[in-house]
Amino acid sequence: MHARLTEHCTDRLSEYIIANFFNLQIKMEEITDAHFEQFIKEAHRIGDYKLTVCSSGNLSWRIGNKVMISGTSSWVPQLVREKIAVLDLEIGDSLNGVKSSMETGFHLGVLRNRPEMSVVLHVQSPFATTIACMPTRPKSYNVIAEAAAYPGSKIAEVPYLRPGSPQLAKAVIEALTNHDAAQLVNHGQVFVGKDFDDALQKAVFFELACSIIVRSDFTANTMTEAEIEDLYHYIKGK
Repeated sequence: MHARLTEHCTDRLSEYIIANFFNLQIKMEEITDAHFEQFIKEAHRIGDYKLTVCSSGNLSWRIGNKVMISGTSSWVPQLVREKIAVLDLEIGDSLNGVKSSMETGFHLGVLRNRPEMSVVLHVQSPFATTIACMPTRPKSYNVIAEAAAYPGSKIAEVPYLRPGSPQLAKAVIEALTNHDAAQLVNHGQVFVGKDFDDALQKAVFFELACSIIVRSDFTANTMTEAEIEDLYHYIKGK
């Protein structure tokens, strides 16, 4: 009887393993080699623009109900396939066994809240992060038209909260509900985009604006509300 029971348990275990293997294959079938290749290419572009170094940033991309995200402790500028996690958007479970970034909480939360956006980019660009570490930040970053047009005329600000904490995730999710860019005090920046180019462009132009502000010793002229409104009207008409 003991032998029959052992055989029965072994059969059930085998069935469970096989069933879950095929379930995993079904869940992963939307993610192709081409997706991995593009994600790696886009991650390396972030490094090319010097928006982050070593393991300081993270990147995510929504594909249907799946999310590709850089893995924990991964170096985005040198990202490799083995360091890319694939998650279920709603549940958050890893579907390929790779542990995702410590900031997964706000990546998933922002993508759930902003269905029109598909990319979340977290960086620590030099001039923007310099300003994030100042005792006070500018009321306006709109020193060039691109700053108002891409990251937006209003930049959300999140107070310092420990990286990877639930408190930070909640604050970033709330900040990016109605903004496309956020300054994280003593930390870095987070941007959302409709695609990789959109998110990257917002980060690059925000960094450019911050470089002008810092190099001008915070005396750079900023656009007026009327000028920004005129710019938005022009963009909508194109």
